[in-house]
Amino acid sequence: QVQLVESGGGLVQAGGSLRLSCAASGNIFSFNVMAWYRQAPGKQRELVASITSGMYRNYLDSVKGRFTISRDNAKNTVYLQMNSLKPEDTAVYYCKEVQGGMNYWGKGTLVTVSS
Repeated sequence: QVQLVESGGGLVQAGGSLRLSCAASGNIFSFNVMAWYRQAPGKQRELVASITSGMYRNYLDSVKGRFTISRDNAKNTVYLQMNSLKPEDTAVYYCKEVQGGMNYWGKGTLVTVSS
């Protein structure tokens, strides 16, 4: 079993920055994928960024050049640095961990970007 706890959300003005963190605990495999998703009100959850154990990264087109995903394997933590935030980035951001064919989700952290 894996537990994920997100932190770092909040209210920020457009153009500002936030850094989200997701700490994983439990039975963590050496080889896994960690990712950030988001869900805005009335919209489907979408993949924002993902990173493999080997540091391969993938980004949603609309956040490329503004968001950076990283991970600290020693701490079992994944980060999402979000710069140049826009009102359309407003959403609940969820951490996801994939290992051994299983998906684990955090409870989410709210990011609100004011115009």
